[in-house]
Amino acid sequence: MEHDEEHLRLLAIFHYIVGGLAALFSCFALMYVGFGCLMLYAPAQGQGEPPPAFMGWFFIAFGAMFFLIGEAMAVCILLAGRYLRRRQRYWFVFVNACVQCLFMPFGTILGVFTVIVLSRRSVKEIFGVASPIAPTV
Repeated sequence: MEHDEEHLRLLAIFHYIVGGLAALFSCFALMYVGFGCLMLYAPAQGQGEPPPAFMGWFFIAFGAMFFLIGEAMAVCILLAGRYLRRRQRYWFVFVNACVQCLFMPFGTILGVFTVIVLSRRSVKEIFGVASPIAPTV
């Protein structure tokens, strides 16, 4: 039981760290929004023609979409850390850990370790999740 409590405490801390990194890295998508605005509103320099307006809107939409998805994922990771600390919402944390495995390298490492720890019967008992009882023969 002591090892499980320590592992859950460490996982909660690492979820906060990875959530902060995810929020930071998702801000890089705002560069695409800036490039799109530059294409739309900057005057044409030199002798060439400016790019078509749809390219600017495409960059703005692309950047905004990835920014919002990244921030939503960061919030989910931070919530998972909070729920780990409070020993609540087992399935939210478990599904979130599975989704984190898609984000290399930190999300994959954290997601795998979270799934391993949450799969233990003793951790399920800590969260209050009933595990199925094997039939006796």
